Amino acid sequence: MNWQKLFENRERLFWTLHTGGWVGFAIVYYIGSFLHDVRGIWIFVIALNAMAGWLLTIPLRYIYRWARLQSVWKMLFIVAMSVYVIGLMWAVLKNINYWEIYKHGYRPEVWYMYFTNTINSLIMVVCWSGLYFGIKNFQMLQKEKQNALKASTMAHQAHLKMLRYQLNPHFLFNTLNAISTLILVKDNKTAEGMVSRLSDFLRYSLDKDPIKKISLKHEIQALELYLEIEKVRFDDRLEVKWDIAQNCKEALVPSLILQPIIENAIKYAISKMEKGGEITVVAKSFGHDLMLEVADNGPGATIENGQLKRCNGVGLPNIQERLNSLYSSNYSFVVSNNQPSGIKVSIRIPFEVGESDN
Repeated sequence: MNWQKLFENRERLFWTLHTGGWVGFAIVYYIGSFLHDVRGIWIFVIALNAMAGWLLTIPLRYIYRWARLQSVWKMLFIVAMSVYVIGLMWAVLKNINYWEIYKHGYRPEVWYMYFTNTINSLIMVVCWSGLYFGIKNFQMLQKEKQNALKASTMAHQAHLKMLRYQLNPHFLFNTLNAISTLILVKDNKTAEGMVSRLSDFLRYSLDKDPIKKISLKHEIQALELYLEIEKVRFDDRLEVKWDIAQNCKEALVPSLILQPIIENAIKYAISKMEKGGEITVVAKSFGHDLMLEVADNGPGATIENGQLKRCNGVGLPNIQERLNSLYSSNYSFVVSNNQPSGIKVSIRIPFEVGESDN
């Protein structure tokens, strides 16, 4: 039996619990009869009593459904009256079954004897009502939790998309500014090359779902597209070294997580060096973690508490916020001085391999 589907189907759940509850009542009632010396026909009386209870409590479901829409005091009054009426009717039917069947048509001397043992019947109906309202409130609570979780998930995804797409205008502005400069100095051939490569990179980035993670090998492909744009500007002045462990190529990473780091290295290191410089990208596994490093050999910068002291930066704070949204506290993001010169950015995230956005 698929329990998840059972709990989601309220109609089926009601009839299953309703019938199961009264069957359980009959079994307990029968076991209790062992304490007394009763004849075999008592089993038939128990079955009739359980059937009567099963039938009489069905209308309570629809009465309570309507009562829940009323004010609190009106609902309590409706529930109390319903419990009393149904409990009384059930007590009368139980007494009739007892005297007509077990006592072979015995008639009590006074009519009100048919209303004896009403308290026991009322207790059973109160228990039925309590279970009904308890299960209904539990279902409402679960639904509210699901709605809250769904809203939280949607907000979280919207936040990730905002962070992810925030990089595109930032990168686009820098690249278009470089193209504009090339046009001003009449280097049209170089500008055309950058526009062509920019188109390829933006097409690639827009095709990727910002919510899904991608394999590291696809992240590297995106970086290579980006670096082709930058190499148009820097030519031989930009050298990139890749040190990617073979077992890390299928590891999942947030899309374009390394591009802003490389962009910063080019902007604040490579572009400041007359003869250009070198950027090293390293990926390796360590235990259950994936270690990513991007280092340059530029002039360096001021670092405090593992973070870069640079005003108006967008890329690195964006990365850290994305990592925090995706991995909570299970990650590290550290900026340090590279040896003998430059900056090194180190990222540690859980090593995950699975379905990626290809």
